Amino acid sequence: MSKTTGIPLAKKAALVMVGKSLNELGLTKEPILSHIAVKESVFPFNKFDNVDILLGPEMKSTGEVMGIDRSFGMAFAKAQLATGIKLLNKGYVFISVKDSDKPKTLKIAQGFSMNGYTIIATKGTAQYLNKNNLNVVEVNKVKEGSPHIVEKIKSGEIQFVVNTTFGEQSIKDSYSLRRAALNSNIPYYTTITGALALLKGLQALKDNDMTVTSLQEFRLEEGKIN
Repeated sequence: MSKTTGIPLAKKAALVMVGKSLNELGLTKEPILSHIAVKESVFPFNKFDNVDILLGPEMKSTGEVMGIDRSFGMAFAKAQLATGIKLLNKGYVFISVKDSDKPKTLKIAQGFSMNGYTIIATKGTAQYLNKNNLNVVEVNKVKEGSPHIVEKIKSGEIQFVVNTTFGEQSIKDSYSLRRAALNSNIPYYTTITGALALLKGLQALKDNDMTVTSLQEFRLEEGKIN
């Protein structure tokens, strides 16, 4: 937050603790910014065998990066790229979601399809999307036998993974999928919100050339520094 706004919040907080008021410190209103900043955590899962990438209440991040731009889509794309993943502008997107997410997934699948990606999905998701006029290729889950999705990930056929789960058994069954995506450095999204953000990022990269602007330039534009 301090980097984004140009306000040394830790220093200001320390002064508040010793009796200074927000008025004295000039913190009476939210700063008006011309940019959007997206923070992305960096996790060390690839350094540890057999570790699941699903997040829980524990602190597992070993670092973070930040993407900044005037649009959310481009800021998100920059943050993703800064973690070392590739955002390819064509290829195959694997989608497998829990039943309650299927209606929301329709918009995501349509977005990928409109941008030229081919959708691959497991049986339930594929049937739902095909019924809604999307051309989706069906693929087996691992437990359904070869050829299955993990084989396709390992062979480099998949560019993005969107997967939401519900229940202990579902989480256990999809573990090999998550590890395969991790080991292949394939972007993996476990929430509908994350998948929608990815779409905005891919659309921003398609519609605009990426530019680089320093924090100082943003703050000068906003009148934060001389």
